[in-house]
Amino acid sequence: MSDILKTEPQRAAWLRNYYLARAAFSFAWVAAVFTVARQSPALATALLIVYPAWDAFANLLDVRMTGGAKANATQLINIWISALVTLAVAISLVLKLQIVLAIFGAWAIVAGLLQLATAVRRRKDNGGQWVMMLSGAQSALAGGFFVAQQGGGAPVLQTLGGYAAVGAVYFLISGVIVLARETKRGARGLVSGKS
Repeated sequence: MSDILKTEPQRAAWLRNYYLARAAFSFAWVAAVFTVARQSPALATALLIVYPAWDAFANLLDVRMTGGAKANATQLINIWISALVTLAVAISLVLKLQIVLAIFGAWAIVAGLLQLATAVRRRKDNGGQWVMMLSGAQSALAGGFFVAQQGGGAPVLQTLGGYAAVGAVYFLISGVIVLARETKRGARGLVSGKS
């Protein structure tokens, strides 16, 4: 069974839902970071592992729905990178290596550049991509700052919470842009259908 979406309205609906789901997850993750995770080291640890795992899963769904692996090489790479980061974060936390911020930083650089490349590829056919391009570039820059901050005493979870909040806003804006384009396209269809 193929989940590849063939029509423009199907792809737009998928992207809208995808962006809004990613925004919702990130907002929930950020809320947990700044509330309950402060009192629970176990939850803080789980949140650090879940974030890159969710990214891998979300990209896997997107690849599956938008043309498969051949059509989405940047996202396929991102899936593998995010899975490796999930493993690296888990190992570093178990071994108490204190390198989580650097791992997230390196991941943010690579994932940001891959997100930028994906958005550039999608910009012709899909709305909201300028926001994803900006998000990818910002992610890569933030990653550099994370690597530079490693070992400097920055609160890891709160630093990453701020980063995730910005990412959530980018996904929300992209989802709203796609929704607005769908609504506009639907209104045009109604008007032209009455002519």
